[in-house]
Amino acid sequence: MLRVLLVEDEENIRETVKLNLELDGFEVVTAENGRKALKHSQEQHFDVMVVDVMLPEVDGFQVVEQIRLTDRETPIIFLTAKDQAQDRIQGLKKGADDYLTKPFVFEELLLRVRRLIERTSKNPDVQPDLYTFGGNKINFATYEAVGNQGEFTLTKKEAMLLKLLTDRRGEVVSRQHILQSVWGYDVYPSTRTIDNFILSFRKYFEEDPRTPVHFLSVRGVGYKFVE
Repeated sequence: MLRVLLVEDEENIRETVKLNLELDGFEVVTAENGRKALKHSQEQHFDVMVVDVMLPEVDGFQVVEQIRLTDRETPIIFLTAKDQAQDRIQGLKKGADDYLTKPFVFEELLLRVRRLIERTSKNPDVQPDLYTFGGNKINFATYEAVGNQGEFTLTKKEAMLLKLLTDRRGEVVSRQHILQSVWGYDVYPSTRTIDNFILSFRKYFEEDPRTPVHFLSVRGVGYKFVE
């Protein structure tokens, strides 16, 4: 049985969509807020996720961005009342595969869900998620990397932070956003922890760690990755 994570804070919509998906043969797990959605996504396997944007505690854009730090394969559809072009663009940039606005016809949602699952099932082999810059290489699927001192293996947290920075290359990412996305919303490490990770990245990937060109500090805000 195919499994769906349905994230929707409006009870009537959540229960209606859940019932219709179950009648069509899906097993449905629901979450009414972003924190619960992240917990389910970390602890269980799903064949597709349907996520509202305007959620309490952690919004849908943040939920998907955090999921995509470790899961690039599970199809995700945004189901939301936010129907402006910039909202759709932002949703797709965060890692969603599709975007359906409310009000919607259930048959259309079901068709999109099944097409995404079918597309994924036709490509069951996970392709290495490779990223290169300068003479450096990072495989986010295996955590293997090649830097200025040769091959080595990243920790999971290192890979997640690198993924966040490289996905948002050219943008300043605040320390608070890094802590929430990489360490989670219930863990509060010192911001010095992030500084130490960045120092490690400079040692791994910069020709001259004392004069970085890729991992840049933005005083009082956070960090920026530049290719």
